[in-house]
Amino acid sequence: MGISESLIWLIITVALSVAEIFTMGLVTIWFAAGAAVAFVLALIGAPLSVQIAAFLVVSIVILVLVRPIASRHFNNRLKKTNIDAYVGRKLIAKTDIDNLHGAGKVDMDGSTWIAVSSMDNIIIRAGETVKVVQVQGAKLIVEREGV
Repeated sequence: MGISESLIWLIITVALSVAEIFTMGLVTIWFAAGAAVAFVLALIGAPLSVQIAAFLVVSIVILVLVRPIASRHFNNRLKKTNIDAYVGRKLIAKTDIDNLHGAGKVDMDGSTWIAVSSMDNIIIRAGETVKVVQVQGAKLIVEREGV
């Protein structure tokens, strides 16, 4: 006696749910939902082709439609740490920031950082407000505030 289709779908549903718990990637959970639909279809005696089609359609539709919304709600509690926290900060240029001459410094939290403009042909004057757009090692890539 073989394993029933409904039991296979139940095992797949549980396995994908457990995988989601360990990965937290908001991917396998949608396929677990598709497997759950296929499980119900197997219980009521739907043909295997219908079960597989339902699994694929439900999984992909939910993945495409619901994952972006769920990601926004789950990721909004994450705090930026370390370098990520610097991006977006507004600082005052301590010296002229001139990529051509390789000059530029800003003060941030009591430390002086090397700063370069995100645009090569732009000179940012000392005292102007800049925004950090990227961090490369110990160098801040900045742009003039309002750009």
